[in-house]
Amino acid sequence: MKALVFERSLPKYAAAAVAGRLLAGQGARVGPLSLKDVDPPELPGPGWVRVRPRLAGICGSDLATVDGHSSRYFEPIVSFPFTPGHEVVGELDDGRRVALAATLTCSARGVQPPCRYCAEGQSNLCERIAFGHLSPGLQTGFCEDTGGGWSTGFVAHQSQLHEVPGDMADEAAVMVEPAACALHAARMAGDAETVAVIGAGTLGLLTVAALAGEREVLVAARHPQQRTLATSFGGTPVDDIERAVRRATRSLRTDGQLTGGVETVFDCVGSDDSIAQALRVVAPGGTVVLVGMPGKTSVDLTGLWHREASLKGSYAYSHQDFADAFELVRRFDLGRLVSALYPLDRYREAIDHAAHAGRRGAVKIAFDLRQERR
Repeated sequence: MKALVFERSLPKYAAAAVAGRLLAGQGARVGPLSLKDVDPPELPGPGWVRVRPRLAGICGSDLATVDGHSSRYFEPIVSFPFTPGHEVVGELDDGRRVALAATLTCSARGVQPPCRYCAEGQSNLCERIAFGHLSPGLQTGFCEDTGGGWSTGFVAHQSQLHEVPGDMADEAAVMVEPAACALHAARMAGDAETVAVIGAGTLGLLTVAALAGEREVLVAARHPQQRTLATSFGGTPVDDIERAVRRATRSLRTDGQLTGGVETVFDCVGSDDSIAQALRVVAPGGTVVLVGMPGKTSVDLTGLWHREASLKGSYAYSHQDFADAFELVRRFDLGRLVSALYPLDRYREAIDHAAHAGRRGAVKIAFDLRQERR
């Protein structure tokens, strides 16, 4: 079968990192990713099935991995070589379509009894992602034994699969996984009346949609299409988030610092600049939620300390978040965010498009496996 394979290759990985720095985030040019003919992965045990991907998205964590920018924190909880791809709508042998909840938790790993988090329904916090009868891997798409969506076939545990309704298009179904991530984050806003979202790529826009309702959602969006979509999801796009927060909260400014801010800020980028900006607009005692995957950063945390603010991560989703994401996708017609589809053999072009998506007026780029031969 065909698969894009990411191998542990320190020279290539270093070259990818250097290329990424030289190109200032302009997209991956060199890296240990290649299209290969490989044997299908074996079924790891009871409850596992084969899945044929139909569409598989490219997300920010995938780009960071290919570019060599992802943190070395992940090294103990991934296994090589792996096939990326965790945003997937696929097909089972009986013809049913399924959306993949990618996290490889106690249920998938055959761990009994389950860890305390899995037992409480917080499987995104699973303590056993490097144990059980699978090789280490926090998700499908980062585990040697499972394969991933950037291929013509992978294996998944039944606990990971959610059946796709017959009237839901593949383009909508492939948005369920990232929508679940956004929904999980948005639920951290509580009853805040005004919140801020920094970044309006796929994850930022989905977070805006998930926050929609009676609250005001200020959105720092750079590109025209992002601002249009943010508005359609109920957000208020702004050019200067600090000025907008100052006006919305009637804060004062002293030598470039706001005296107040919004109770919750969602950072959907995860860079030094975005985290620093989030800390400048969060209210004293408020919370900055890191939705976009950060790496190793260098940020002045004095304001966090002085204003007794909190910095909180938001990783993946619970089973309930994933189930609820189908309705979010329907309500906002999120399949329209799929901007371009590529076959596997055009993976370099696809990854480059994903890296430039915002400035090119695109949102989600995905691989189309429906016509690929196994």
